[in-house]
Amino acid sequence: MPLNSVSAPDLSAEAARCVSCGLCLPYCPTYRKTLSEADSPRGRIALMQGVLEQRIPANERFQEHIDLCLACRACENVCPNNVGYGRLINGVRGIVEKSRRRSVLQRLGRHVVMDGVATRPTMLRLAGGALRTWQATAGKAGWLTRFGLVRIATRLPPLKPQPVWKAVYPAVGKVRGEVGLFLGCVARVADVETLSASIFVLNRLGYTVHVPPRQGCCGAMHEGLGEPEKVRAFEEQNLRAFAGVNVEAVISTATGCGTALKNYPQDFAGRVRDISEFLGEAGGWEQAGIAPLAGIVAVHEPCLMRNVLHCQDKPYDLLRRIPGAKVVALAGNDQCCGAAGTYFLTQPDMAASLLADKIEAVKAGGARILATSNFGCAMHLAVGLKAAGIEIEVVHPITLLARQMGFENDKNR
Repeated sequence: MPLNSVSAPDLSAEAARCVSCGLCLPYCPTYRKTLSEADSPRGRIALMQGVLEQRIPANERFQEHIDLCLACRACENVCPNNVGYGRLINGVRGIVEKSRRRSVLQRLGRHVVMDGVATRPTMLRLAGGALRTWQATAGKAGWLTRFGLVRIATRLPPLKPQPVWKAVYPAVGKVRGEVGLFLGCVARVADVETLSASIFVLNRLGYTVHVPPRQGCCGAMHEGLGEPEKVRAFEEQNLRAFAGVNVEAVISTATGCGTALKNYPQDFAGRVRDISEFLGEAGGWEQAGIAPLAGIVAVHEPCLMRNVLHCQDKPYDLLRRIPGAKVVALAGNDQCCGAAGTYFLTQPDMAASLLADKIEAVKAGGARILATSNFGCAMHLAVGLKAAGIEIEVVHPITLLARQMGFENDKNR
């Protein structure tokens, strides 16, 4: 059942399936930090059921416990009764959001950032240009600070000029197939390198890449904020954008987007593949020409890749194609890094505490490169590591592989 179509009775029935066994507790990042039953999956489910059945109020105290949830869905992996916690938390957030009290400025700010900028390609290009200017002037653009955007801006890597994406990127050499590339919203501005690297590798393995121009946000951020109507609107937009494109797979480079796209109608969702997952089964590697890379590459596993998409082993397989690279798992991959979409902005204290654990794991691991398959995680990790004085590059696995295939020297970029 799609997350954005769940009603209150459906949610109550789902919550009732929890048997309160407690097997989820050790896997919940917020419970491990707080040791509060109300901040554990079974505790939150009990609270949600009470609200859904109108036995307790959806007051500020209830909202605090719901807001502190990362929606990492680690609890789903170990639940013996297969409770759909993702459906519950997003569905309840949608119900709570309607009764939440916000000031006029809070509502305006949220509307401007989430609806006026983050999900509109044209506005994203303008915002990206403004952020590049801010970065180039060492953060002296005071208007960003006044509008509260500096918290986002300081987490972005140095932005590159935004390309005008072509509709089609032809395969190089023997043609093996045709795929579509999902750009996302923030990633098309702030993670151009990963998207370009994906096209580069796919082309050189013999795949023609289609980039439908009218695609938009996947809806993941709005789903996490409890806005199912907007999620449906984005879904319809993307279905129309890809309707005229005949491809065997729709490639996602960010696990958050990939998870959201998997909730679309099955004829579309069934074709959605993470870039590492797709390339793990692709042919054409004999013509790849991958240069060696000495040193340790640590792999961070994004929560949704591990807990929902279940393809966390694929980035390792991809990176092991690089001769000389020692590919290892980052310790503590079963726990969230604290990025969690917009969580690092709305719950900075818990996000920082979870990030500190990752920083300690990187220190102990001795890697020269940290690879992660989600842009939000990459931003969060890079900022924390830089602040801690740790010199390590944070990069998407496909970008690292592309570099070893000549991506940085490609004259057609």
